Amino acid sequence: MSTPSEPRGPRVLVVGSGWRFTSGISYYTCRLSNAFSEVTPTSALLMRRLVPRALYPGRARVGVQVNALEYAPGVPVLDGVDWYWGSSMLAARRFLREQRPDVVVLQWWTGAVLHSYLAIATLARRQGATVVIEWHEVQDTGEARIPGVVRYVRAAVAQLLRRADGHVVHNKHDLELLQAAYDLPPGNVVVAPHGPYDHHAGAVQATGPEHPDAAPVDDDGRFVFLYFGIVRPYKGVEDLVAAWDLLPAPVREGSRLVLVGEKWEGWDAPFEAVAASPSRESISVVDRYVTDPEVQAYFGAADAVVLPYKRSSSSGPLHIAMSAGLPVVVTAVGGLVEAAGDYAGTVFAPPEDPAALSEAMQRAYAMRGQRFEDPHSWSTTLEAYADLLRRLGARTWNGS
Repeated sequence: MSTPSEPRGPRVLVVGSGWRFTSGISYYTCRLSNAFSEVTPTSALLMRRLVPRALYPGRARVGVQVNALEYAPGVPVLDGVDWYWGSSMLAARRFLREQRPDVVVLQWWTGAVLHSYLAIATLARRQGATVVIEWHEVQDTGEARIPGVVRYVRAAVAQLLRRADGHVVHNKHDLELLQAAYDLPPGNVVVAPHGPYDHHAGAVQATGPEHPDAAPVDDDGRFVFLYFGIVRPYKGVEDLVAAWDLLPAPVREGSRLVLVGEKWEGWDAPFEAVAASPSRESISVVDRYVTDPEVQAYFGAADAVVLPYKRSSSSGPLHIAMSAGLPVVVTAVGGLVEAAGDYAGTVFAPPEDPAALSEAMQRAYAMRGQRFEDPHSWSTTLEAYADLLRRLGARTWNGS
């Protein structure tokens, strides 16, 4: 018999990225599962080997543990389903039978999981579960450039949509993109804002022998501008380097620029820009995927975070920065306008405009030492899910 302290409600199964191919979706899958577990019985089914290792941009770190974040003790986890299936899909079938979910939430971010999601959604529907897709973007920009992938994804997603009851997006911008791509019934889609990444809140520097590269920046009291995240063509990091060179001498000489992120898709433009910069001695580059203690160290050492994206649906680094209360310079693109619009520490800049970005950085420089309250919460995210389930006629955790 349940005790008053135990979560009651529909059994929720969250399906998303595991830790072997760690990415931002790995963290989101864990955080969402843990948030659900506070209000209703929750389990997690993870995609383990996303693609053949040789095809993954971060292949050198596959299988290396970088996360300190863990699933809550009460969340059963199966890790997980492999791209090539083998016995892993049989294990997933058993897990679904054991967990008997009432609601299955599929995290969508890459076509690599599409065939597995089709199988999982089919099994879930046969067990009577409500299937919800949470869209992090309609299609990955890197996949979209591979011949034939767009056609495959569009054709196979049509099959997945037939198995889905409802949909979740993070902002109105993504809602418009999704409706334009697939013309979904408006009543079956809700906007659920991205929850906070406060597992890094209160970050402190974690230097020492166990983390020798945690914060290799001797700032000498200088203001630290931090870029954090994967380095890809749409991230605009080369624009940030150009903006750095345009800063007034007193600001630039009183600051450091720290670029932390693993290079994907062979995108060398930011690194070439650093090498050519007349101010390169004041720029630090860490070209790899860093561990959670290092994430805490870099954000703990930062005075402001700069995210110069050319396009974006959402941003994990943005949510880390807001949870830490830091000033944030972010380009006004896609879903970022909505995500950061209510955050008092936001300075917006137009995309692909180094001069305007430089001016925005000067405004952030004037905010040194200020900290701001993150307006986001996981309870807001869960309420949006509850709203969707009510629309679909499914039971929720708040008695409706």
